[in-house]
Amino acid sequence: MKVGISVTSAYAVDDVRVGARYMVERARAARAAGLDSLFVGDHHNTPRPYYQNSPMLGRMLAEWGDRTSGALYLLPLWNPVLVAEQTGTLASIAQGRFVMQCALGGDARQSAGMGVDLKARRTMFEQSLATIRALWRGETVSLDGHWRLEEARISPVPPEPVDVWIGASAPVAIDRAARLGDGWLADPSLDDAGAARAITLYQEACDRHRRRPTAVAIRRDVYVGSSKAEAKRTMAPYVTRGYRGFAPEALVIGDVGEVAARFARLGELGYTDVIVRNITSDQKQALKTIDRLHRVIERVE
Repeated sequence: MKVGISVTSAYAVDDVRVGARYMVERARAARAAGLDSLFVGDHHNTPRPYYQNSPMLGRMLAEWGDRTSGALYLLPLWNPVLVAEQTGTLASIAQGRFVMQCALGGDARQSAGMGVDLKARRTMFEQSLATIRALWRGETVSLDGHWRLEEARISPVPPEPVDVWIGASAPVAIDRAARLGDGWLADPSLDDAGAARAITLYQEACDRHRRRPTAVAIRRDVYVGSSKAEAKRTMAPYVTRGYRGFAPEALVIGDVGEVAARFARLGELGYTDVIVRNITSDQKQALKTIDRLHRVIERVE
């Protein structure tokens, strides 16, 4: 079982430089804790600071070393040539394996702000992914579809093959992830029972499409406390407010032993990677959780 981190990109701060500093500090802490991978997310048209994936990851890679890194791109919201260029450059900066996480994106306000018709996003996703992969291979691409491209190409191309993990939760989307992706990223809102059902669907889809994934990952929003009581007490306000609309059972809250046991159960189901995200918005608490993940990893391994 590998444990990575998706560093939170949204911060309610008065000085926008503070949020950027927090992300760099979390990347530095994740390296010190021995986490296996480092990711950032993707969101647009936001009312509060949300630090964009490509430039932030480029900065964070200076703290990271040679372990796996990557970023999420909601492909219908991006020109595929731009995504291929950005990831080609990031893969050239990264000292280790580079992963592009990708998904459709279903937020209506976000899509409207980016000029994207939600009804077209499924075909846009597949067309974009095919185009990006061709550009990564160094091909020249002309396209008359959702995007009109004439002899598009990129340089630098990624120095090594880029893994593509597709985020998916609905059965049809899970099938798409098995058909098109190198790996799958399960929805963070799933409780453990939902995670078990979803991975069964994914494994069946991989069998149908004769695919062997490089990663079967799930994101978990996490707080690792100094004790079970402290963890429960500190996270009570987040749970009471209905954190991100998740069921409390989807959150991983506890001491080192409790968190390690939850991760181990996911490994028994067949997940190869747990990608954590801090629940807390308090930077000191977040850094302490990342530090304690070192002991979680020791128990899971």
